[in-house]
Amino acid sequence: MESSNMSRLPLLLLCLAIATTASQQTCAPVAVPENQNAWIRLREMLPGCWTNYTTQDGKEVHILSLHYTTETPNMFTLNMTAAKPMHLIITTDSKQIIYTDAHANTDVSIYVANDSNMQIMGTIVNVQKKAFPTDNKDIVRWAAEKFGGVTSFTTIQNPMSIASTGREGTRLLPTGSNNCTLENEWHALKHYLKLESNMRLLKSCSNQLPHSHTEKELYIVNIPEDVSIRLVSVHVISERQISLFLRGPQGTVWSIHDPKHTSFSSNNVILLAATSMMHKIPPTITISTDSADAVQKTALDHFRASTITSYSEIRTEGTMVTLVLGNKDHTSVTEAAPTETTPSPPSPPQMPLLMQLYTSPDYRSPLDPNTKVQSDKRIYAEISGRTLGEIVLTIKVINCSVRSKGSCPVVRDMPFRPEVCSSTVCPNSTRVSFSLELLQDLASTSWDLECSVKLCFSEKCGDGGRVKRNLEVTQTYIPPPMACIDFGLSAVLGIAFGGFLIGVLLIGALWVIKIRTGYPTGLDVGSTTANLSKCPCSLTSKRQPVSNNPSPSENSSANASIGSTQSTPTSSMA
Repeated sequence: MESSNMSRLPLLLLCLAIATTASQQTCAPVAVPENQNAWIRLREMLPGCWTNYTTQDGKEVHILSLHYTTETPNMFTLNMTAAKPMHLIITTDSKQIIYTDAHANTDVSIYVANDSNMQIMGTIVNVQKKAFPTDNKDIVRWAAEKFGGVTSFTTIQNPMSIASTGREGTRLLPTGSNNCTLENEWHALKHYLKLESNMRLLKSCSNQLPHSHTEKELYIVNIPEDVSIRLVSVHVISERQISLFLRGPQGTVWSIHDPKHTSFSSNNVILLAATSMMHKIPPTITISTDSADAVQKTALDHFRASTITSYSEIRTEGTMVTLVLGNKDHTSVTEAAPTETTPSPPSPPQMPLLMQLYTSPDYRSPLDPNTKVQSDKRIYAEISGRTLGEIVLTIKVINCSVRSKGSCPVVRDMPFRPEVCSSTVCPNSTRVSFSLELLQDLASTSWDLECSVKLCFSEKCGDGGRVKRNLEVTQTYIPPPMACIDFGLSAVLGIAFGGFLIGVLLIGALWVIKIRTGYPTGLDVGSTTANLSKCPCSLTSKRQPVSNNPSPSENSSANASIGSTQSTPTSSMA
């Protein structure tokens, strides 16, 4: 009896192993059309921008930047028959010839470069070739100079079909902005375009039976080692209990938003964005291979699961992507077809931000929130945030404004000046300064200072949210200016005429004084001698010259005079 039981034991263990293996079947991933299915949606961050700019004649200005890989078909259809009046600039860096079947209404003007490889065919009237650059920033600058501004810039990889919906696009910048600054967008799709692409960024599979209801769903996301993705924003929308198994190359960071009903494990750093604060969780597993079969088996063993709701592999040239995981309607993968109204992913992860104000440019004197600052002063601000895992993110200030407190708030744009600060002194922070002169003439003294920022990783940036700080301002006393008398034309003429009369009267008075006090015309010698005796200085200082040839009359009188005068000393000597 014992021998029969012993012989049955290996058979029992073999059956148990077979049953366990059968219950943990893996699946082979296949390419997913349009990078989304019932369980997962992928959005890539590509360079782009959107503003509300229109030309003076009411036309929008759109730029399409097309990128093709060598193994994809080099032909796409362009349907702009339902488009609003626009200037459409199409640029590409492809070295191969791109064939375009284009259809557009008469209000659409299409521009391509002189050296472009695009061959445009179809029922289209207004196609112009221009000499413009292909670099993204250069083409935006060229379009802004030619048309006065740019409405949108969209990057499309391996397009098959581009069609206009006739609707407005998603505004990624504050309303009223006309500055189309290229950033890596979290939302790649704009509603004014319907796009179909050959770009296969996502492979996925599932071994869960259709209409099956499991207590807990297992989602596995695998990023191969040769992919450059480093920041993945994960948004879970399923209402069931979910297990997440996340594997990526070393240095990858997974940011999970609203992780309720979710358990997770990863070989990388995980950031939980359940509240306004980020919670950092270190790696919990070690797995060195990116093999689909090995990753699936490791996830099944780790969560002790028997089926895989969704296994996905991501391949893209970008460094940041957004994933939406879950199936609210619980439809099977075969039943779910991507639609135009598929919701875009929520907002990207935001770093908790703090703004500290200072009174001096050395940033050593923090400003108390209740301290009043004179309106003729300059204040200095430092905006800082926490590090997102192992990724070094820099903060870039986009714009700032002040809003008065009270029942009738006043909003003013606040110009700022960047302050130089090295990365060693300002890790994960940036510095700017403000002049308060704009607030001098405003009655309110209590303001909210608010700034919009972007978070940048290398040269790629995403929305970082807003940071706010209270600011108390006191008005600086300025003495009133000296009162100026406003003279009219009649007053000026009166003053000029009065000055003329005064001048005439003074000249007349001087003339009368000259006449009354002037010397007589006839002067005798005696009076002259008497007058000269009273001014001895004139005798010594001014001597009258004596003529060498006097006239005969003068000689006779002079001789008589001399004789009489010379007799006196002779008689006196005797």
